Amino acid sequence: MKELAGRLTAVDPDAGAAVRVIAYFDRLAEARAGVEALVRGAAVLAGVPARLVDADRRVRVRVEADGTRRDSDLPPDPRWPSAPLTPDGPPALWLERAGAAPSVVEAVILERAAGVARLVLDRTRGRAPLDDPALVETLLDGTAGEPARLHAARRLGLDPLATARAVATPGGRPRVVPAQSPVPEASEPRTGVGPAVPVLDLPRSWAAARTALRFTAEGTGQDPGPRVVYADELGGIALLADVVLPGAEPPPDVQALEAAAADAPWLLTTLYAVVATASLRAAAAEANVHHSTLQDRLVHAEHLLGWPVRTPQGRLRLHLALTTRRLARP
Repeated sequence: MKELAGRLTAVDPDAGAAVRVIAYFDRLAEARAGVEALVRGAAVLAGVPARLVDADRRVRVRVEADGTRRDSDLPPDPRWPSAPLTPDGPPALWLERAGAAPSVVEAVILERAAGVARLVLDRTRGRAPLDDPALVETLLDGTAGEPARLHAARRLGLDPLATARAVATPGGRPRVVPAQSPVPEASEPRTGVGPAVPVLDLPRSWAAARTALRFTAEGTGQDPGPRVVYADELGGIALLADVVLPGAEPPPDVQALEAAAADAPWLLTTLYAVVATASLRAAAAEANVHHSTLQDRLVHAEHLLGWPVRTPQGRLRLHLALTTRRLARP
């Protein structure tokens, strides 16, 4: 390889340098070097800081051009040259240099370093699919022993010292996502998201995620409301879930809502716009109607419901009725 690199350098310096880069990372792979050594190699060869971020496996390594490790919580600049760990995956390895497209040598550094890093992470931390139903069920089961949950966490690729969230959907499999990863939001199901907690405390996050799911809505005219609800954003309103039982007879205000909605198909979306926005003008924009039309609708709604919805007290009552309506679903 060294002889080949020398011959290529005489013809094309970039080609010779690229071959030397390939040989360098091949040697690191053969020596079973760790991720930090790979990132250091990328930084020193490129002459600029390099960083690797694998959010799913909670790996963050940043090395300066002189080989000194100096991690950073700042997000990578999208203008930096980068490479994914897997084909078509998100960027995971960056050279911290903004400007023109990467040179031939930089592109080879990124490709080879990312490829070897993927092999190292797969070998040392697994692929962290977080989708094995049996393991996820064990991890979220508060009655399972701590050793069993620790074993499940490691098999799923989760660092036992890290934090994660539980995610619930109607009738769907429970999911777990690392705390700093975006919550995968499907286009159809409602989604309840538990708080970020230490991995061994995930049963608590799972219970909160199921509670948050009850506060979600389909987002349709007959079921307006948020399709994704985070448990840690509910605050004291989460206490309603302990009072309103699924499938129980709806309280009078919810019955009034149902009767009014049968008389006026626009009513639920209009009233939700009122409680979900800061002003009646904002509510009119949310409901996609003129301000005067909204006023007319609210007069009619108040007549049907039997209480005002444009006063602070009436608006609170309306908000509670709409929320209780969702909680009372079977």
